[in-house]
Amino acid sequence: MRYVTLPGTDLEVSVVGFGAWAVGGKWWGDDVRDEDSIAAVRRARELGVTLFDTAPLYGHGHADEVLKQALGDAMGEVTVATKVGVRWDGSGEHAESDLCAAYVREDCEASLRRLGVETLDLLQVHWPCEHDTPLEETLEALRALKREGKIRHFGLCNYAAPELEQALAGGDLGVFQTPYSMIRREFEDELSQVVKPDAKAEARVGVFAYETLARGLLSGKFRTLPRFPQSDLRARDPRYWGTRFFRLARWVDLLRQAAERVDEPTAALAAGWALSRPEVSTVLIGAKRPAQVEQNVRASDVAARPEVVHLLDRIAGAYRG
Repeated sequence: MRYVTLPGTDLEVSVVGFGAWAVGGKWWGDDVRDEDSIAAVRRARELGVTLFDTAPLYGHGHADEVLKQALGDAMGEVTVATKVGVRWDGSGEHAESDLCAAYVREDCEASLRRLGVETLDLLQVHWPCEHDTPLEETLEALRALKREGKIRHFGLCNYAAPELEQALAGGDLGVFQTPYSMIRREFEDELSQVVKPDAKAEARVGVFAYETLARGLLSGKFRTLPRFPQSDLRARDPRYWGTRFFRLARWVDLLRQAAERVDEPTAALAAGWALSRPEVSTVLIGAKRPAQVEQNVRASDVAARPEVVHLLDRIAGAYRG
């Protein structure tokens, strides 16, 4: 495992992070079991993963409880990144982003209680506010929490380039989290230019890339059209439907063949390609079981092999959506 210090912070994290959405036990099928999740988290730790990314959304906070149980006393030896702003409706099925100062504080304190810590390493805004709170009000609320010692650093997730530029102007943004994969490359447009305006300069902020496996599509395990239960969000993902899936599957065959050629897991190739991008600090990859973790962490080695990255560039260029 390799490690990186996020620009402008004292946070040194593994270049492969553990995404905890699936271990929350909601929206990822009927096969999520806490005993498997705990084993996966512990295996990640054994393999050098020091970044664990969670959120109140993930199983209504259950992912936090899983991390707390799995990491135990090692919680203080790793970086736990969580998020803020999720407000549920009465059904508990639908969430909106509420980023007023009062709710940012309330959500932060709830995370502190669930994780059983006095200070959060990294608190990120999960997605832009849907209640018209100005971004600067939210940032000031985060700065207040930092001054009080409740968080060490803060960041944004899922924002567009103008808002990211606004946040960076304050000089204290710790990280930016965004979707990025071989088949989802919007980050390469305006956002990457905000992060790293000059190819020869250092990045202005650390970037966590998530969905690097496109919800499992790039793992290489789906050779035929899968059938997911309604409890799995992928049952409603158009990429897993009919013609589109089969078109993607033909392209994934190229990735699978490359994996056999270089003797690495297909998932590691997909995530390793994203990690090899100069603007990306860390790739966040979810896992339900230890065996998945063992494949995912190989992305660190893949990204450090220029000849493999060159091959993956050619495969990524062959993708036509």
